[in-house]
Amino acid sequence: MATVENRQVVLERYIEGVPKVTDMAMKIGKIELKAPKGSGAFLVKNLYLSCDPYMRGRMRDFHGSYIPPFVPSQPIEGFGVGKVLDSDNPDFKPGDFISGITGWEEYSLIHNTSQLRKIQPDDAIPLSYHLGLL
Repeated sequence: MATVENRQVVLERYIEGVPKVTDMAMKIGKIELKAPKGSGAFLVKNLYLSCDPYMRGRMRDFHGSYIPPFVPSQPIEGFGVGKVLDSDNPDFKPGDFISGITGWEEYSLIHNTSQLRKIQPDDAIPLSYHLGLL
């Protein structure tokens, strides 16, 4: 498979006060469009990403929350909808659609499936609705 560019929104530094544009950056990484053999992972093309209020708390260096902070220089994580492109996981096949925690990036290699679910596309319900109604 090919190695392609992977656009990512990363947290540059933990915020102080109100988030600023300079606290985040668009980076261009590289990713192989193949799930590594024996990894149990699968590769998704992210189609929709959410921006939710709880994410602001994850931009601070605070570890007393129910969810850990983002990691500076790494893609921001949030809820997303994506399509499986390649898989080394028997539960997720190429062509499946998923909803759950993914990176704010064009492609994500997913190892942890505990926060994901498969979704069945329905022409009457746009895929973006799987992120929430608002």
